[in-house]
Parts: sequence; structure tokens; C-alpha cells
Amino acid sequence: MKQEERQARSREEIYRAALEEFGAGRYEGANMEQICGRHGISKGMMYHYFANKDELFLFCVGRVFGELETYVQREAEALADENAVDAIRSYFMLRVTFFQSRPSERVVFENAVLYPPPRLEQEIARLHAPLLERNNRFLAAQLSRIPLRPGLDAKQAERYLVCVSAGFRSFLLRSLQQGEDQTFCSLLQEAGKMLDMILFGVFRQPEAPSSGEKAEKCEETLC
Repeated sequence: MKQEERQARSREEIYRAALEEFGAGRYEGANMEQICGRHGISKGMMYHYFANKDELFLFCVGRVFGELETYVQREAEALADENAVDAIRSYFMLRVTFFQSRPSERVVFENAVLYPPPRLEQEIARLHAPLLERNNRFLAAQLSRIPLRPGLDAKQAERYLVCVSAGFRSFLLRSLQQGEDQTFCSLLQEAGKMLDMILFGVFRQPEAPSSGEKAEKCEETLC
């Protein structure tokens, strides 16, 4: 076996072990010795590739971000023939479907995005940037095909959708925790309802009173 192949195999072994540990809870709950001891990895090999837990965590985060971006890029190409609203709905669901069978990756992603160690925030943001930029480009392209509510411009709508997309899966899971089992079928059903609310709102605009109703209210006030 060539040296490059041995190194790639060693790094993959470390990644799988670290992913399992980081994917079991918060960043603070894992450490290098624990990862080595539980997964039969020698400390010499671990520290040959990673100087500390921060480096190892960033390696895992970068790998998860990269795999998610590759998945999103591939799947988004199939959305080109959908109308804009349906394309946005489908795009929101891509992250849900990606993480459905990857629970450890989901925890690493959410810890990095929602609860990053302060000293790693800048580097995590750098790793996250390509995925965010892809999201922005896709949403901007779809918004250019949708008539917006009067008073809104495309940039405002884009910022709104970008902000919502970041927390969409967490919102969805909180909704499901109100008594439903988290089956994939229930996930899809609840996601459809939530996306309709995100895209079209939840309140019906009050109808303007007729001239007769206005006159009656005026008379009541005078009385």
C-alpha cells in the first residue's frame, strides 16, 4: 500500500471515530483521549494528524459542510424545471433529507452552526461560506421569478429566506416534538405546512370595511 493510501485510510479512520463522538453531543463533551480509547486509535497516530481537539473538530465540520454542499449542488440541478415556489420548497427540504440518515453529521453541523466554540467561530464561518453562497445564489435566482408582495424588494426577500433556511430543520423538529412521532413521513408532512407558512404567511389581511360599516361605526362613536 502506498504512503498516500495509508495516510488517507488513517485519516478516514480518525474521522469516523471523531464523527461518532462529536455527533453524540456538544463539542465540549468529547476529547482526544476518549476518541482514541473508545475506537482503538493510537495516540501517536491521532497526534500525527491533528495537534488538538480544535483541529480535529474543524476537520469534521469541514467534511460535513463539504459533503452537504456536494449533495445540495447535485440535487438542486433537478429543480430547474420546477416553478419557483416549488423549487424553493424542495430546496429547503434538501438539508432535511441529507441529514435524515446521517444523525452524527447532523449534530456536528448544528453544533458548528448554532453553538460554535467562540475561538472557532471565524474558521467555522470560513468553512460554511461556500454553502451559504450556494444557498444565496439559488434563492436569488428563484426570487427573480416570483412576484413579491408590494413594498418588498428581492434583496429583502432573499435575506428573509436565507435566515429562515438556517434554522428550518430545528424549527421543524420542535414542531414535531409537540406530540408526533418523528417518522420521515410526518417530517415531510409537517415540512410542507411550515414551508407554506414561511412563504405565504399565517395571517389573513383584514378586509377594509364597507362605506355602510364605516358610517355605522361613526354613529356608534358619536353615541
